[in-house]
Amino acid sequence: MGKVIVVGIGPGNYENMTIRADRALQSCDVIIGYSVYVDLVQEQYPGKEYYTTPMTQEAKRCQMALDFAEQGKTAAVVCSGDSGIYGMAALIYELRGECAVPEIEVIPGLTAACSGAAVLGAPLTHDFAVISLSDRLTSWETIEKRLESAAEADLSIVLYNPASHSRPDHLRRACDILLRHLPEDRLCGVVRNIGRDGESKSLMNLRELRTASVDMFCTVFIGNAMTKKILQNMVTPRGYRNV
Repeated sequence: MGKVIVVGIGPGNYENMTIRADRALQSCDVIIGYSVYVDLVQEQYPGKEYYTTPMTQEAKRCQMALDFAEQGKTAAVVCSGDSGIYGMAALIYELRGECAVPEIEVIPGLTAACSGAAVLGAPLTHDFAVISLSDRLTSWETIEKRLESAAEADLSIVLYNPASHSRPDHLRRACDILLRHLPEDRLCGVVRNIGRDGESKSLMNLRELRTASVDMFCTVFIGNAMTKKILQNMVTPRGYRNV
């Protein structure tokens, strides 16, 4: 019996991949994933068997990994960012069910909240919430409740999947919800292509964020009441200077 390794590859560049992730991809027989993520690692790990599925076929690729493991192979499922934060780890466990085989190993990776925050400066030094604006698997009603709760609690907020071709207005709708509780001048940041070619960042206020141009390659940061701009960096103090 083989093994399934669920690997978080971080934002995409080799320098931001963990040593454990690198060793796992070196040692495996098969690498499976969404085509965009496989493209990020294929050059670094030649000689492997590669299999991809489109964006909406997550269950198919995870079942493929389990099937390869049953054939005695070590199959790695690559996930952008972390393997468990919006990744495939939970689905692998669900598909295997209560059976103890094949073995599953979950290897964490640098999620966009961490890697994007480092590009902006230090916007997540205090408590924060991470919310995906994709309503493909979560109802918009639920997303709206989570946005409301995070804003009412004055948490710093990280938004994943802020817009796509099929939902171009989700960031605007999210900002409208946040503006019920937060001031228009609340400091925000957007990072695009984290750790990849064309990486960029921009700072703006919440009113400006409402009409910002974003896509699926962007991660959005909304500060809390203490967040401030220091030069071109977004910084959320935790209060160490006051102790």
